[in-house]
Amino acid sequence: MPLLEVQQMTHFFGGLRAVHDYSLQVEPKQIRGLIGPNGAGKTTIFNLITGVYDPTEGDIVLENKTINGLQPFQIASRGLGRTFQNLRLWRHMTVLEHVRLARYSKINYGLVGAFFNTPKRQKEEREIEHLAYDLLDLVGVRHLADQVVTNLPYGAQRRVEMARALATEPKILFLDEPTAGMNPEELVQMMEIIRRVHEEIGLAIFLIEHRMRVVMELCSIIQTLVFGEVIAEGTPEEIQSNPKVIDAYLGKEVEV
Repeated sequence: MPLLEVQQMTHFFGGLRAVHDYSLQVEPKQIRGLIGPNGAGKTTIFNLITGVYDPTEGDIVLENKTINGLQPFQIASRGLGRTFQNLRLWRHMTVLEHVRLARYSKINYGLVGAFFNTPKRQKEEREIEHLAYDLLDLVGVRHLADQVVTNLPYGAQRRVEMARALATEPKILFLDEPTAGMNPEELVQMMEIIRRVHEEIGLAIFLIEHRMRVVMELCSIIQTLVFGEVIAEGTPEEIQSNPKVIDAYLGKEVEV
């Protein structure tokens, strides 16, 4: 049974059709990729699945339950985590505070526990801090825990965003251009982090990427989107040699 299934999803913005008849199946622990030219509708698909928009047509099913119409925070609570193409970090918060704050969506001690600082609250707060440090260690920025996030290099900020998403304990993680803006060294490091997260946590990953090396090396199945429609789906080898994909997106030579 797929972990996530999208069934014939279509979406209009006014009279403009942004996505047409889009379908997707993500299996547990699978890494899938979505590629396509700028304006193809890739981020719109992420926004539809994560509840930013409600699709005009079609169904979105997470763990055999339809999530159409739910708010983003409700979908996140059901196990769908996400990072964004444009960083969404808080300017004056530390690295550790970002991850701790994300984890508060899972607390159980309630308002009374918070007000009276009950033993249950103290125990959960210790657990939150331990988890936050573990996640920062996983993405390689534990040594920056006390730094204000805006003081960090861009690549390190990307890692913080991933750790924050992981703090919600997702079953599937959406990564929207995780290597955007990175230099070659940072790109390689981020690829290793994605592999490490996938292997150690065992969650499914669905990513959008423009860097062909990333999708070709990380993903088992890739979709190519053009003008809101999937024109090809297959293994990296199949996508790389598909004439439609080459003509519409990759060009005559593929840089991997």
